[in-house]
Amino acid sequence: MPSSKATVQPIKVSTPASTRNLVLKWLVPVGIGIVLYLMPSPAGLPASAWHFFALFAATVAALMTEPVPSPAVGFIGVSAGASFILVGKTPAEAMRWALAGFSNDTVWLIMAAAMFALGYEKTGLGRRIALMLVRTLGKRTLGLGYAIALSDLVLAPFMPSATARSGGTIYPVVKNIPPLYGSSPTENPRKIGAYLCWTAFATACVTSSMFVTSLAPNLLAVELVKKIAHVDITWTGWMMGFLPAGIIVFLVTPLLTYVIYPPEIKQGDEVAKWAASELGGMGRISRREVTMAVLAVFALLAWILGTRWMTATTVAALVISLMVLTKVVDWSDIIANKQAWSVWVWFATLVNMADGLNRVGFLSWFANRSAAMIAGLPMMPMIITLVVLFWVIHYGFASATAHTTAVLPVFLAMIVTVSGIPLKPVALVLVYSLGIQGVISPYAHGAAPIWYSAGYISTKDFWRLGAITGAVYLLVLLLIGFPFLLRFMR
Repeated sequence: MPSSKATVQPIKVSTPASTRNLVLKWLVPVGIGIVLYLMPSPAGLPASAWHFFALFAATVAALMTEPVPSPAVGFIGVSAGASFILVGKTPAEAMRWALAGFSNDTVWLIMAAAMFALGYEKTGLGRRIALMLVRTLGKRTLGLGYAIALSDLVLAPFMPSATARSGGTIYPVVKNIPPLYGSSPTENPRKIGAYLCWTAFATACVTSSMFVTSLAPNLLAVELVKKIAHVDITWTGWMMGFLPAGIIVFLVTPLLTYVIYPPEIKQGDEVAKWAASELGGMGRISRREVTMAVLAVFALLAWILGTRWMTATTVAALVISLMVLTKVVDWSDIIANKQAWSVWVWFATLVNMADGLNRVGFLSWFANRSAAMIAGLPMMPMIITLVVLFWVIHYGFASATAHTTAVLPVFLAMIVTVSGIPLKPVALVLVYSLGIQGVISPYAHGAAPIWYSAGYISTKDFWRLGAITGAVYLLVLLLIGFPFLLRFMR
């Protein structure tokens, strides 16, 4: 017989403030879309192309305000474009466009890299690597900075999210170190905590540019470069092109931070002892960790050496299959990885939205007008101006993905129209900047809020360090990276 006591479920009631906030989040993108849609199309641009641009602008605005999660924003944008037949001439053509992103190789590579990250997390291999480096190099603060940097570098090829690397592996290790020396966000933050946090954050930005699979927007950028500039960038090609500048900024980052934002403690044994204790608690390396390490090395070698026989996405699919067969992860783990599937939907739809701008003719129209404005500049000053402008514009974005989706297609379309421009080197410089430019502000990179909210670095110092470090990164990219690309990557 059922109980006479009814179970009362709590009812969630939205507060007036939260309702107003949600309305404002919707009002901005919807308002932008409606205003643009109602404006007459500019001279030389078909009305249909202008209407799609209105939808695109509204979608990018919604990615910033997030009235719903970002993957849903992209899905809604693509659905609207197909429903109103803004791309293509028939409903069937519009639907084929809407679904094209879900069969895109690059989008599936993003998904695969997220599954690699799951393997590192499930086996504990990522944490073990970080602790081993800290134990080995942690007796000096500068060495500890390099240990943190190396930990991120080892994980970067297999984690397409700096947020996941920082939040899931690096930050949980680093946050335990400052208290060993009496350093906290409120007590003696400059003693050691502030140095470690900035080094970890800045390094995450560098490693995000190091590999095509170390930051999700990198993979989106590769697809945009292929579609708009007709330049193919392989996994190996990306790494080799960034290597000269990348090695320099990677090695300089802990030392640069040590000079411009020095810790008060220069050396000590506490950290090495703590890391040894944590490793002892983890026990001996497990079979699953060894298997994950072998599969990671196999994937890396196949990406570098096996492009003649398998694409990067095929390699990733094979490794994921082996991860399941060897019980590194279970199929239920893959199905339950909501974040990975959300990212898959997100980028599949964003690839489509950016491609839509090209299909309707908006990019070629805008690029021709823009190219005419800079046509009088000599080649090198023009290229430098474009790269610096692309960099500075990122101050207006709280998402590398939104910046890639909204700005990169325009710049690519612009350089395509310039006669005699070294297309591949310039395109590579633009896409390489996507990771390292995340250092400039507390919101410019997915990892930034993690290290900013740790509380060790003041707001003023975060902006100051971002400006200095970002300037160094940009100079190295232009003075070392670009000449190398001109010589070897045409």
